[in-house]
Amino acid sequence: MRLRAALLAVASVCALGLALPGTASAAVGDFTYRYYDENEELQVGSLVDPPSGECIEIPEIADWDVDAFRPRNDTDSTAVVFTDDNCESDRYFSLRPFGGKGSDRLKLRSVTFS
Repeated sequence: MRLRAALLAVASVCALGLALPGTASAAVGDFTYRYYDENEELQVGSLVDPPSGECIEIPEIADWDVDAFRPRNDTDSTAVVFTDDNCESDRYFSLRPFGGKGSDRLKLRSVTFS
């Protein structure tokens, strides 16, 4: 009888664990970039602890026909930057975690983190 109760308890705990929603993972740290605002002044933007596995459009330039540039990846995940808005371009570049960076010539409009 005790064995049956113990097995039932273990099965219940396992079922409960499977029923709970998983926590979303995030790249821990900052991802920074430069862009020019509507007054053509240089600005620095950042994504803090961005979600992993999602395409993120650079918010400050989303509605403009301009690009961000000079990305720096100070997160704990690899960042892949894209030249289009939806992370589907054939033109992309990977930045290593903990300090990977690109020059002023590296243009981006969206990014995803592993």
